[in-house]
Amino acid sequence: MSPIDALPPLREVIARHGLSAKKQLGQNFLLDLNLTAKIARAAGPLAGVTVIEVGPGPGGLTRALLAEGARRVVAIERDERALPALAEIAAAYPGRLEVIAGDAMSIDYATLADGPTRIVANLPYNIGTALLLKWLAGDWPPWWRSLTLMFQKEVAQRIVAPVDGEAYGRLAVIAQVTSRAHIVMEVPARAFTPPPKVESAVVRLTPRTDRPAPARLDALQKITAAAFGQRRKMLRASLKALGGETLIAAAGLDAQARAETVDVAGFLRLADAWIAGRPR
Repeated sequence: MSPIDALPPLREVIARHGLSAKKQLGQNFLLDLNLTAKIARAAGPLAGVTVIEVGPGPGGLTRALLAEGARRVVAIERDERALPALAEIAAAYPGRLEVIAGDAMSIDYATLADGPTRIVANLPYNIGTALLLKWLAGDWPPWWRSLTLMFQKEVAQRIVAPVDGEAYGRLAVIAQVTSRAHIVMEVPARAFTPPPKVESAVVRLTPRTDRPAPARLDALQKITAAAFGQRRKMLRASLKALGGETLIAAAGLDAQARAETVDVAGFLRLADAWIAGRPR
């Protein structure tokens, strides 16, 4: 019998440890072990790999990552109620599961990397976007080889959205200039306990070798924050505080265009123009 088969059913674990999902923690538990195995496989070969998981809850995905051969899983869990359930998994996989009790937003993730490292997580809905931007804006080349992350479907669509699409915005620009991202699977609300009011999707991101240098990326973040902060306005209005029409002309763009019509290359030209125009 494999270790995963020897573990009790997740519903039993939830009942025994009083693990009712907390809305304030963004919790929705994924209990279908066939589905968690599919997510683990979507992350690519895990043999010899360290996997960092955020928000494991009762450990459905944690079990799958270990069963798929991850050399080591580091699970970060804020909810102390889940720690005994995760300890049971650690006992079934001696030396392969490390559980860190803490806030995922305050962790120094680079210190957890140990050889080839991937992040695989059913992210809590309330911090998913913030964590993604944190990982994409870190040191480059990154300490992670890939991110395989579950988001609300709407957020996943925003990450991969093409220019001039309904979902295209600041998140798409930052994600696509730093990584290659695609949706690998969709997950219906009924797969979760309790079912959320929205559908979900898993996005896999791999780092680009040509990611902008830190100063250029910082400038891009400022430009996109201003442009999409007033996305219904023309660029000459939304970017007025950053240089307005002079900046836009230097980037070779139309001052009457709106942010959603400017592609990633156009935003990079805006960032370069803003850097070039700053007082030395």
